[in-house]
This record gives sequence, C-alpha cells and structure tokens, in this order.
Amino acid sequence: MKMILAIIRIDKMNETKKALTEAGITSMTATGKVFGRGKGLWDAKVLEGVKNDTPEALAHLGKEPRLRPQRVLNIAVSDYNVQLTIDTIIKVNQTPAPGDGKIFVLPLDDACRVRTGETGTTIL
Repeated sequence: MKMILAIIRIDKMNETKKALTEAGITSMTATGKVFGRGKGLWDAKVLEGVKNDTPEALAHLGKEPRLRPQRVLNIAVSDYNVQLTIDTIIKVNQTPAPGDGKIFVLPLDDACRVRTGETGTTIL
C-alpha cells in the first residue's frame, strides 16, 4: 500500500476529484485551503530584503503573494493503483505554467477501518 500526497492548484480540485473517481480511485481526503510555494527563482538577497520590508526588494518581488493557496489530497491506494493515480492527477493538473503542484508517494504499512476493525488492503 502507498499513500499519495498530492498538492494541487485550488481551482483544480473538482476536476481532479471527478477524474480520480472515473479512474476508480474513489477514496480520498482533501485538506482545506493550505498555502505553499515551490523552489521559485527568487534570489536569497531579494527574499531577505522582502523580510526586512526593503522597498526595492518588495518592488522586485511584485504584487503576487509569496505563498499560494493550494489543496492537499491524501489518497491511500494499493501498489497496483499507484501509477494510475499519479497519471490521473498529472493529466488534470499539468499546465505550461509553474505552480502545478507536487506528488509524493509514501509507504503505508497498514490501515484499519474504524467501524469494523478490518485491516490491510481490503479497506482500500
């Protein structure tokens, strides 16, 4: 089993959920609005200037927020469905612009359904 942690654009949530459901991936948890950013291309001196409210650095950085609103999806899948899940998320979320998100695949040792006590891949 694996845990897919996907960070996506907030406006792609409904389309992503629909595509995953159509692909047979129906169980997921979405975290409300979160804020983040990737590596970016800002020089460390510019960021330090922004931190210190230096007008020149603020002007260079622009009016865009430093952290962008995003959604985080947690999707537990069997090993068999890992690539399908990744491909589906990429297909929906990939654009030519930076900021499409990230996907992390984490090992998942076990899972337990609270209602019945069932464990393992049977609950996925």
